[in-house]
Amino acid sequence: MISFGRSVLRIRLWRCNMQNPNEDTEWNDVLRSKGILPPKENEVDEDTIVKLVDDAASEKMGKKAEKAVEDMTLEELEEMEDEEDERILQQYRDKRIAEMKAIQLKAKYGEVKEISAVDYVDEVNKAGDDVWVILHLYQQGIPLCALINQHLQRLARKFPATKFLKSISTTCIPNYPDKNLPTIFVYYEGDMKGQLVGPFSFGGMKLTVEGLEWKLSEIGAVKTSLKENPDTKNQIQDMLTVSLKGAGTSAGHRDPDDSDEDDD
Repeated sequence: MISFGRSVLRIRLWRCNMQNPNEDTEWNDVLRSKGILPPKENEVDEDTIVKLVDDAASEKMGKKAEKAVEDMTLEELEEMEDEEDERILQQYRDKRIAEMKAIQLKAKYGEVKEISAVDYVDEVNKAGDDVWVILHLYQQGIPLCALINQHLQRLARKFPATKFLKSISTTCIPNYPDKNLPTIFVYYEGDMKGQLVGPFSFGGMKLTVEGLEWKLSEIGAVKTSLKENPDTKNQIQDMLTVSLKGAGTSAGHRDPDDSDEDDD
């Protein structure tokens, strides 16, 4: 009888609290733990709730920002554009400052240094990491060697991150033939990367400082802003000038034996 009464009581309590079986109440939690109630439908864990709240907030903020832009006046839009432009410019300034500082750290030469054979290992092979070395072998009394030394002085000041060296050829390399002069050897981290040997490699006495800069940049020793070899352009112009002069001379030349016939 007592057992039957308890069963009736449980049924009555269940009916009293089962108006909404998914309702979050302590009684429903007790019934679920006893297996009397099934698990709550569409039950969501804490992480899912947090995600749903964040997504809703983001969507709300996005709509708010979009609406704010739409509601802006022309002056406000221009001000916003100015702020964005200023931010981009500041980023560019910071980048350029960092690049300039890096260049200044490497810019430690700026002149053409005279060396001998005993200096070769320290000045060339042990020049250091990420260092380009330009070595000019020359002899006194050779005009093209003197011209190149003048050009190298200017280039050394223009590209102080590159090490410029010069040496009398037979002092650096015994019995080095004069027919190979002038000679320029280019090294990077101790390894030879290129060479210019003999007057024809330089184009003779018409070599300009820009033309030499271009030749060295092709090897990689300097970073030039030149778009083309100016000496090649000058050579083409010289050829055109010679051709035009030749054509003019031919047109104006008359055989002394030729004469206009007198009219009868």
